[in-house]
Amino acid sequence: MSPDSIVTEAGQAVAGTSSFDDNELIRTAAKLTRDLNAVNPVIYWADFLASILVGYGSMVAAIMLETPGFAVLAGIVSVLALYRAGSFIHELTHIRRGSLPGFRFVWNALLGVPLLLPSFMYEGIHNLHHARTRYGTAEDPEYLPLALMKPYTVPLFVLVSVLAPIGLLIRYAILSPLSLVIPPLRKVVVERYSGLIINPEFRRRPPEGAFKKQWYAQEIAASIWAIALLTAAATGFLPLRAFLIILAIVSGAVVLNQIRTLVAHLWENDGEVMSVTEQYLDSVNVPPPALLPALWAPVGLRYHALHHLLPGVPYHALGEAHRRIAKALPTGTTYYRANHTSLWALVANLVRGSAGHTAATAAAARPAGTAS
Repeated sequence: MSPDSIVTEAGQAVAGTSSFDDNELIRTAAKLTRDLNAVNPVIYWADFLASILVGYGSMVAAIMLETPGFAVLAGIVSVLALYRAGSFIHELTHIRRGSLPGFRFVWNALLGVPLLLPSFMYEGIHNLHHARTRYGTAEDPEYLPLALMKPYTVPLFVLVSVLAPIGLLIRYAILSPLSLVIPPLRKVVVERYSGLIINPEFRRRPPEGAFKKQWYAQEIAASIWAIALLTAAATGFLPLRAFLIILAIVSGAVVLNQIRTLVAHLWENDGEVMSVTEQYLDSVNVPPPALLPALWAPVGLRYHALHHLLPGVPYHALGEAHRRIAKALPTGTTYYRANHTSLWALVANLVRGSAGHTAATAAAARPAGTAS
């Protein structure tokens, strides 16, 4: 069977969410992108190191510049660059072991440990989000049905991330050392405070095997760094102004990521197991011609729905993968239904959906004949 016939068949079939639809959608996407799975080390290293250089250079400029306007501008550039560099943590969970020698170590040394976001907090977590029977359920650490919750949950979801740098300092400078001598605390730290999760009901399991060694090495390094940073600020070795600017920049990067997370999915699942097609449609692509997603959804994150369909395709190939699939499939088929236009439109839809669900729930709870 030719690729064209497969595409035509898939375009007619994926209107539903049966296992047949799942197979056709996956098979079509895989057929068209079979040659895009190889990682390009040059792109990874150049992109990451350039982002690090710009991010830390702009942070130093924000600290050194005395003119408020220029300092703020440098701070914004630092937020965007470090956010982009930090987004490579997502790639670390998907690239095949051995395809990028040394990248994990360098990422942690230059960004993961300094920003107190070592990769163990995402590795072993994100793969659960991609598990076929876990996505959108209570066992998914990265899913919260925001569209089915109270409207105030949406702004609260973003605002709580502002305090992330302080929480990370407490986690690594205080809780990590104490948990070494207080076993019950260690259990809590591992289960509740060792993962980049949004599902408050999720509990992480203790690490095992080779990953356990990576976890401990990264956690010890992050704890030493957190203690050193607080000591430097307390003794005046690191000026208070510089310390606060660093916290503000890290907070800005985390908030930006939280906003991006807010629109990565539609968050409409109520906990039931979803088909692959349903998972794809609950996820979000924001493809060109929109330009701003390159800033708020970098390193391939603008193709989040496509990534859920093809998690093995590296970030630098997702744009080409999208172009091929969009060109092959007829307009109006299921593939296009995951494409959206902008951040603000997605946020507005989420808020409206949450408000509508709350109103519908309240109406259903009223006794028959009661006026609204």
